[in-house]
Amino acid sequence: MAKQKKIGNGQYVRKETLWLVSLLALAVGFFSGVVFAVYKSEPGIPGNSPPPRATSSDRAGMIAALENETQRNPQNVEAWTQLGNSYFDNNEYEKSIQAYKKSLELNPKNADVWTDMGVMYRRNGQSEEALKAFEQAMAVDPKHEVSRLNKGIVLLHDLKDTKGAIQAWEELLEVNPLAMAPGGKSIDQLIQQLKKQTSP
Repeated sequence: MAKQKKIGNGQYVRKETLWLVSLLALAVGFFSGVVFAVYKSEPGIPGNSPPPRATSSDRAGMIAALENETQRNPQNVEAWTQLGNSYFDNNEYEKSIQAYKKSLELNPKNADVWTDMGVMYRRNGQSEEALKAFEQAMAVDPKHEVSRLNKGIVLLHDLKDTKGAIQAWEELLEVNPLAMAPGGKSIDQLIQQLKKQTSP
């Protein structure tokens, strides 16, 4: 019988559940503030600043705990998501993609996970797969701004499709006319800059 802890009103919670909640609370604090935008440095376009990093032993401990949890409870969607995030922060692209896929098999309606998986595809050199993931995020949440921003980035930088990037960002402005890029420049400014660069 699983160990249980009384939480009041005669209710009990499994020890494993209590442990997972504590672990996830730690993970949320650890990962908060990490920006998942995927800018490349190019003239006139804001660059990517590296996210805050934990020590190697902290990351290894977090990954080991989450790997153990997903093996014991393979239906735990949040553990798969956090494992994907841990691999994301550790620049383990393929492992991150696989963990996100498991999370999305259990809950395909998470636009953030689709977007994070798209970022990992892009970093893994799979731009077309990245675009598909961003499109899935937008299908789940048509107002999802980060996926729209990242779609434009992949189109502009990886596929050299300036017109496609402009269109993606114009659609982002329809969702949020005040949308900003990392680095403080407005999306509208970026669009105007790109239009000037491509005009004859």
